[in-house]
Amino acid sequence: MAEPAIHVTRESDHDFLVRVDAGTVTEHRVTVPNDYFEKLRSDEESKEQLIERSFQFLLERESNRSILPSFELSVIQRYFPEYESTIGS
Repeated sequence: MAEPAIHVTRESDHDFLVRVDAGTVTEHRVTVPNDYFEKLRSDEESKEQLIERSFQFLLERESNRSILPSFELSVIQRYFPEYESTIGS
């Protein structure tokens, strides 16, 4: 099976539209507060890159159809306690 395609589009400083094509195409609205972004980002990573890595993390654990349609990035930690330690390293 082909690698899922993840496309992140910035809608504002904190809001992003993420389109995932993994056989079925889904769209997700993601909010990334600056303080949470600073906590998790690596080096000179952009918010778009952090979101893409976060979706790769999610897709390793569930299908794109199971990902919430709208959420703040920190919500991932509630479902997957290893998220911050995995993504932040």
